[in-house]
Amino acid sequence: MELIFEKSKEGRIGVALPELDVPEQKDLIPEEYLRDELDLPELSEVDIIRHFTALSRRNFGVDNSFYPLGSCTMKYNPKINEDVAQLPNFTNLHPYNPLNKGALELMYELDQMLSEITGMAKFTLQPAAGAHGELTGLMIIKKYFEEKGEKRKIVIVPDSSHGTNPATASMANFNTITIKSDEKGMVDLEELKKNMTEEVAALMLTNPNTLGLFEENILEISKIVHEKGALVYCDGANMNAMLGITKPGDQGIDVLHLNLHKTFSTPHGCGGPGSGPVGVRTDLVKYLPLPTIEKENNNYKLNHKNDRSIGRIKAFYGNFNVMLKAYTYIRALGPIGLKAVAENAVLNANYMKEKLKKHFDLPFNSLCKHEFVLSDKGMPNSITTMDIAKRLIDKGFHPPTVYFPLIVHGAIMIEPTETESREMLDSFMEAMINIKQEAETNPDLLKNAPSTTPVTRLDAVKAARHPELMYTCQR
Repeated sequence: MELIFEKSKEGRIGVALPELDVPEQKDLIPEEYLRDELDLPELSEVDIIRHFTALSRRNFGVDNSFYPLGSCTMKYNPKINEDVAQLPNFTNLHPYNPLNKGALELMYELDQMLSEITGMAKFTLQPAAGAHGELTGLMIIKKYFEEKGEKRKIVIVPDSSHGTNPATASMANFNTITIKSDEKGMVDLEELKKNMTEEVAALMLTNPNTLGLFEENILEISKIVHEKGALVYCDGANMNAMLGITKPGDQGIDVLHLNLHKTFSTPHGCGGPGSGPVGVRTDLVKYLPLPTIEKENNNYKLNHKNDRSIGRIKAFYGNFNVMLKAYTYIRALGPIGLKAVAENAVLNANYMKEKLKKHFDLPFNSLCKHEFVLSDKGMPNSITTMDIAKRLIDKGFHPPTVYFPLIVHGAIMIEPTETESREMLDSFMEAMINIKQEAETNPDLLKNAPSTTPVTRLDAVKAARHPELMYTCQR
């Protein structure tokens, strides 16, 4: 195309583009594939930017508010993690590049650090999230018993475990038996003994459990399971409470998954990204997914040769970007800093528990770890947990996890994490106490909450069963 330069009367020179002979759209695309004309509004760029910026400010995030989701560890993610994860030498790597020695070294060291922190022998970093790690762990357990020639088809799951545990056991083709907690919220030892048979492959335990309580009989629990030849699987999603204080490997745990996107700071809002490494005891290392990362003479390589492995469980080698952030987090804090994480998480949770139990029902009134569970029992004027959660939105707080764990009716599960200041915790507790007062004097405020959002109270059941879709494609 030839450019034509023209000079205006004012002496300015511009470029005049000749008219192009462009075919009509209908001449390029068959009629049956043409879309109907859309009646879109004409808006300026500044109006669009302001609109979407205003929408973004309505979102809750750890960067701008307290996010007390129990059992989710929505802690602040240090920005140095993001800086390291965006370094060009990492972001420009291709997984199949044979020269990725630095990446392999980093993953090898992360494996070693996680093994030291937890007391396990070796980790695989492949699993993409916690539930994926659970499945990987149960596949390892299944392979272990297959090689022993034992047909064990049962996994025992305490009712205080995470909800994914029984679902994952079913996916791995195990049958599940749920055992109830005792009056203290712990695994009932008599119930465990009663259900432990030669058919049990594993006990799938969450420790600390979803009530925020550390299993005080963990050594006895492991002994009961091991005496029947079964294995102890630990859901380590709540490792945030144990860093530098106790190691699952010392508790008799045989298989453990961690959530890098919880304990080791990487954010996991909106469903991702995640990473659920799985650690095992020494005699189970041979079953870890391929490829494993090996070190030979200060060189690092991916080992694809092991006939006893359960095989590959994810493309490439897991979510490398998440590993970078977790590696940075561990290196930055070191042993003393990691222990301080757990100490402050436990301190914050107990500080809030002691204050709020004066105003709300506390089903299990004992020393908690990183989280605690209240309930709506005894709330005036038939106010429910859902009413409390919705009213918190009006007060600028993301609601805690509600109606979980299922063993507490009307559960309100609060996890402050270690990254929140006392001022923020006091502010949240003040809002909770104020809501209790509103429940007594003006319950309609709660029953109609939230009132400050573009969309107010929805019929949650109807919304799930009969959703109204905003956008449809019509011809």
